[in-house]
Amino acid sequence: MLEVRDEAAAIVTAAAPEQWTSERARTVYRLPFNDLLFRAQSVHRQHFDPNRVQLSRLLNIKTGGCPEDCGYCSQSSHHATGLAASKLIDVEAIVAEARKAKAGGATRYCMGAAWRNPKPRDMDAVVEIVGAVKALGLETCMTLGMLDREQADRLSAAGLDYYNHNIDTSESYYPKVISTRTFADRLETLEHVRESGMKVCCGGILGMGESENDRVDMLVTLANLPEPPESVPINMLIPIAGTPLAKSDPIGPIEFVRVVALARIMMPSSFVRLSAGRSAMTDEMQALCFFAGANSIFVGDTLLTAGNPEDTADRKLFDRLGLQAL
Repeated sequence: MLEVRDEAAAIVTAAAPEQWTSERARTVYRLPFNDLLFRAQSVHRQHFDPNRVQLSRLLNIKTGGCPEDCGYCSQSSHHATGLAASKLIDVEAIVAEARKAKAGGATRYCMGAAWRNPKPRDMDAVVEIVGAVKALGLETCMTLGMLDREQADRLSAAGLDYYNHNIDTSESYYPKVISTRTFADRLETLEHVRESGMKVCCGGILGMGESENDRVDMLVTLANLPEPPESVPINMLIPIAGTPLAKSDPIGPIEFVRVVALARIMMPSSFVRLSAGRSAMTDEMQALCFFAGANSIFVGDTLLTAGNPEDTADRKLFDRLGLQAL
């Protein structure tokens, strides 16, 4: 066993600046749990203050009616979830919500629109929104679906800091979740975002019926991008009635924490974000995730169309763990 641990230690040390293989990543993932967490926390402390967590807010600026068929999503027009489509929210309303977020301690403001991709008629309003929120002194992030290079350049010029576009899962499992756009489409948008000068926010969802290998391979894809994402959201599936994945078996807490730890080891300088699913996590599970290297969360009682822990619950948890907002 000692030899296995020593081999894994060498992999963690040597592989970070190199290309990861699935085999090497799985060796680390399958370490004894205590050893995995120790290595993840050791890496985390080299790059971040272990007791500070970034607070982000997420606002759905355009709800429902999306033509994509993502099997987990309540906003897809393919699924009978009872969610009505809406138009893009007015700039003034978005800025008002952003001010509230900043007053509540958030330093990062994320905005999502249920589109396959922005239409030309949408871009002027989106650019105005970016500028207005940026002027409040908040770090800005958007997720609007696929982007071409011109759209990415416009968002970058407007001052958008991050663009979120998750790959969701491994390339091999991806067709079982989504059929209306390909895994390659996702990577192409990430390339446009990176070339435009924006930072990349990209992660995935756990608990969609994928295997352990799929979870590891998803992280291998992200870590092996020409430049790893600066922000890596790790979501736990929120089963939503009316979606194809509504009855998926949940991922176990230990398995979820293992993925967080592996993400920290493979992408040492990235923010690893606990995203969707925190409302179903115990305080103890979240504490393990923070120890494993998660250092960013979404705050507020709503996350797009799903529930999220209330601010008071997060404050109590932070107080119990001795954590502070970044």
